[in-house]
Amino acid sequence: MKVVCIGSGNVATHLAYALKAKGADLIQIWSRDITNAIELAKTTDSTAISDLKEIDPLADLYVIAVKDDAISTVSESLKDVNGLVVHTSGATAIDALSALKNHGVLYPLQTFSKAKPIDFANVPLCIEASNTASLEILKEVAIKLSSPVYEVNSEKRKILHLAAVFACNFVNHLYTLSDKIVEHFELDFEMLKPLIMETALKVQTELPINVQTGPAVRNDEQTMIKHQELLSSMPELKEIYQTLSKSIKKTHL
Repeated sequence: MKVVCIGSGNVATHLAYALKAKGADLIQIWSRDITNAIELAKTTDSTAISDLKEIDPLADLYVIAVKDDAISTVSESLKDVNGLVVHTSGATAIDALSALKNHGVLYPLQTFSKAKPIDFANVPLCIEASNTASLEILKEVAIKLSSPVYEVNSEKRKILHLAAVFACNFVNHLYTLSDKIVEHFELDFEMLKPLIMETALKVQTELPINVQTGPAVRNDEQTMIKHQELLSSMPELKEIYQTLSKSIKKTHL
């Protein structure tokens, strides 16, 4: 299968590696920044391009892995291709590619960083396609890449993406705030890592609501007051603390 990867960011990089590992022939890597395209092209034995007009019209699969607000613009350059065109966004409907005959969505439900290797075989893939033939092609591609493959329509995929923001992006931001707190009081974030790992492990086998701990779930008002006093010089963090504690209490008490 000949594949064109449109994008060179985190998702594009990991998808390109995964496709290459499964035998796909990556013929082109596109990026607005030719330097980024060259970097990924070198490691996938493909050709780097920075002009959408240079995209090969004879590929079997075109993977659009760019910012959500650029998907429609990129798709305009693919109207003459015959292959299947997919985007990788969780929050963008399949309709963003409606001008194309054969199109779909290949959404990997995972957080990616270029420098961090990942086992793509364990990444849940959410797929959707414009017609039966395209769906069959997309299924074949997805099953080669990973075992957890789900047919999810655009509306439900948006909900998954929202939940993922809470489960990943917001949680990681809270790690950043935790680091800010310990640094402020001359402590080391390393001390919190076993706690973070244990919390992540618990939700692999239990519902999150069943393993909630901390002063808010115990309605330990004295401890929460002391915490807020410590945050008196960090009003933004104090507000976040109050909001989350209120939510926990409302959920559990």
